[in-house]
Amino acid sequence: MEHVRAVLLAGGRGVRMGRLGQGRLKPLVPFGGQCHLIDFSLLNCRASGIEEVLLLSQHNEAQLIHYLLAHWHGQGLKIHFGPYQGITPETCEHVLATVHRPAEAGTGDALRLNAPYLFGNGVRDVLVLHADHVYRFDYRPMLALHRERRAVLTLGYQRIAREAVSLFGMVELGAEDRLLRFVEKPEQPTADTVFTAVAIFSAEPLQQYLETLSRGPWQADISRDVIPAMIQAGERIFGYRFEAYWEDIGTSARYLEAHRRLVSDRPTLSLAQLPHTLQSTSARHWVRHAGGLRHTLTGDDVRCEGRAERSVLFPGVVIGPRAAVRDSVVLPGAHILGDSQVEGSIVLDGEHLRDAHLRDRTE
Repeated sequence: MEHVRAVLLAGGRGVRMGRLGQGRLKPLVPFGGQCHLIDFSLLNCRASGIEEVLLLSQHNEAQLIHYLLAHWHGQGLKIHFGPYQGITPETCEHVLATVHRPAEAGTGDALRLNAPYLFGNGVRDVLVLHADHVYRFDYRPMLALHRERRAVLTLGYQRIAREAVSLFGMVELGAEDRLLRFVEKPEQPTADTVFTAVAIFSAEPLQQYLETLSRGPWQADISRDVIPAMIQAGERIFGYRFEAYWEDIGTSARYLEAHRRLVSDRPTLSLAQLPHTLQSTSARHWVRHAGGLRHTLTGDDVRCEGRAERSVLFPGVVIGPRAAVRDSVVLPGAHILGDSQVEGSIVLDGEHLRDAHLRDRTE
């Protein structure tokens, strides 16, 4: 993908993730027994032939930078750290303490304030991605169509159940997928198509809009400011349909539901499609029916003497002989012992339960 700058927005604190987000950034929440949320966009970039990704982060940056240096940077993909470029594990603390990064008010502000690393140097298009979406995707066909159409913006969209549209940016499309209307989190949705938060902007117009909008009252947001302004100006904006599985892990409840789909009779992703960055002594595997396991994602580093059904068991999990887990996610190192019964719940890393009864605990 030549003359493209890929940008990964990874500044979310994960407030809506409840206990899952405590002590870690949302992009670093574990997923699928063998990776983290941020890994999907990075793996997609590497598989699409993108050589470098610009990281835009804001909170608890040391945690995120250490992770990326250990698992991604220099492993078939370069991470550009913006004002911290050249940072190493050894210099991380010093660099973060001495290099000033202006506070960002939103996603639009993040692009504007990092313009020196974003624009110029032959960049023709800007691919904007988020760090909390679960999907596998090749960005090359989307870029090819964006250029063929001479679009100012091409945004990904997907059809979902109408009742869930209010959680996302709603898009209304006309002939040839021309964007007619965009409403962020509408109270009364009028369409069943939503923005997948994957967008390709032509670089020069994007920079101009960011500069112009920032001089007046704005919410500093791509979805609430930049896209509506482009629509109002009559720019050439098109949609690109996402046919395969895509999930925005916006809340802990959606996190649990994504895992349920992962271990359903028709899994949303295969094990081969999942990134593999979570350290473990064993590969993950599906178990349809063996011992006390039913339709569960597990590994040889899990000790299950009890029962687990339709669940995802991360490395180091222990389930005692009288305990039962159903429709749940059990994170690394958790122990479920005694007469514990866990259903429809998330058990956190290292959590020890004995004779506990959990039902529908996602917060």
